[in-house]
Amino acid sequence: MAGDAAEAVVCLNPAIEPLSWMLGTWISDTPGEGCYPTIKPFKYMEEIKITHVGQPMLNISCNGFNPETKKPMHRECGFFRIKPGTKKVAFICAQNTGVVEIEEGEVNGQELTLSSHSVARISFAKEPHVQQISRTFRLLKDGKLEHTVFMATDDQPLLQHLHITYTRCS
Repeated sequence: MAGDAAEAVVCLNPAIEPLSWMLGTWISDTPGEGCYPTIKPFKYMEEIKITHVGQPMLNISCNGFNPETKKPMHRECGFFRIKPGTKKVAFICAQNTGVVEIEEGEVNGQELTLSSHSVARISFAKEPHVQQISRTFRLLKDGKLEHTVFMATDDQPLLQHLHITYTRCS
């Protein structure tokens, strides 16, 4: 009987319809690029899964890995919520680096722009500490999903940190 419940179709909550273009499993077909003044530039691959379970939110999990060795790198999980009746979106995100973010912004068509409202970290997080994050998710005309992340730390201003493009595989 448990299998019957797992196979039931769950309807999308109408509150999150403005974000429905993000749903699916997305994989980078070419490596993304990471850079920042305090680190050596790097390349990474990533798979993200954006799902729903009928609640008024989307679930997201991101798994980054080294394109050559396939070893795990960055991981995140979280939720997107929309303030009912508005375009205002909140993104709650926990990272394997010990950083937790609450970002807020707006969805406009097939673009979601967010900026950190709060950034917290574990007491022994690596320095320099992240102070601010902003990011954009954008569905491109060719159907690919673009994700760009900007970051500010204790000793650096808000600068582009990550850029990657994904292809939907389901």
